[in-house]
Amino acid sequence: MLIDSHCHLNYEGLVENQAAVLGRARDAGVKAFLNISTRQSEWADVVATAEREPDVWASIGIHPHEAEQHADFGEAALLTSAEHPRVIGIGETGLDYYYDRSDRSLQRALFRTHIAVARRTGLPLIVHTRDAEEDTLAILREEMEKGPYPALIHCFTASADFGRAVLELGLTISLSGIVTFKNAKDLQKFAAEIPQERLLVETDSPFLAPVPYRGKTCEPAFVAETAKFVASLRGQAFEELAENTTSNFYSLFTKATP
Repeated sequence: MLIDSHCHLNYEGLVENQAAVLGRARDAGVKAFLNISTRQSEWADVVATAEREPDVWASIGIHPHEAEQHADFGEAALLTSAEHPRVIGIGETGLDYYYDRSDRSLQRALFRTHIAVARRTGLPLIVHTRDAEEDTLAILREEMEKGPYPALIHCFTASADFGRAVLELGLTISLSGIVTFKNAKDLQKFAAEIPQERLLVETDSPFLAPVPYRGKTCEPAFVAETAKFVASLRGQAFEELAENTTSNFYSLFTKATP
């Protein structure tokens, strides 16, 4: 039993054949999915998918790439949408200084808005960070001092030092297909040391297909390949890692039910 803790079922490449995509994943042993939003205009469709599919859950949030399109965005819309019974997470949100598609100050402000909502609702914050370790960690720490909130770093590709620091803050780490890439040696080394109770797996589909599917459109079914690879890195049986990551998902996303 596996869970794809981060996928974009309403994105091009998956949405056109969403029922078949979900069917293949279920056949591969994936029993639940967290369907992630990245802009407010997606929320209705993402939630509708979760309403239609009993094993699909939804998140609501604004990706840092979209910060400038949501410059006046406050907590109210997030808080209202978070009340929906199928919405179990806040995000994805965070900082992306690699592409710099939005002003960095706007990214930081929007990140803090999402954290405030995660704190108020108790729903886990889903964090995207790229080339922004210092600012991401500073904000996470400053906001944690104001009051605790549940959170995870999705599609972890940061340094081991950053990983250890967020683990100290109580965050969970989710690994994507990137961990299977040949040039991901540092990530593979760190993956082996993540405490078993703080680990999730994901696809981030339709992006980042793991080996042996690189170059193809990623699907939630492929989370099984990532999980098998991570289990081998950690010296675990695949079944044990699947059980651990599934348990961790429900421990973190407490609004979801098996």
